[in-house]
Amino acid sequence: MSDSSTKFLSQSNKSAFRNPWVISMIAAIVIVVCVNVTFITTAFMTTPGLVEENYYEKGRDREANIRKQLEARTKLGWNLDLNLPEKVKANVPTTFNLNAVNKQGLPIESANVTLDFYRPSDAKADFSVTMDAFAPGIYQAKAVLPLKGIWELIITVKSGEDSFDIRQRIRAEAG
Repeated sequence: MSDSSTKFLSQSNKSAFRNPWVISMIAAIVIVVCVNVTFITTAFMTTPGLVEENYYEKGRDREANIRKQLEARTKLGWNLDLNLPEKVKANVPTTFNLNAVNKQGLPIESANVTLDFYRPSDAKADFSVTMDAFAPGIYQAKAVLPLKGIWELIITVKSGEDSFDIRQRIRAEAG
């Protein structure tokens, strides 16, 4: 081999790092590594999403449980109507009202009513309040949502052996 061809193939030749193709390949690798480091750091620093406990056992019989729940609801014939304020703000006390009537249209009295607040992005923010009877068939509770964003509300009404729940998704604005 000639002296010029060995210099061209030599590791001491630095001209390859001036080639745009080599520079773009190195830049692509650096970008991919930086993005992955960012994703990994974000995954460890942020709070986890909601994870259902015993998800396998609950999921196995999901269809049968949904059918039982629908049959029980149809049999009861209760009508639950959650009255929400026009705007819900984080860190501001908010009053939630529930109108509960049976299938004859009579108010459901002496029921145990709970209002559960679930934060889809942070299970640590979840909490529950008991709704008190305000009038026959009307239940009321005050709650302060600590964070802005999406909240899942589950209202459960229990009267004797009967139980009925409704779900509502709300958005809390900055207070």
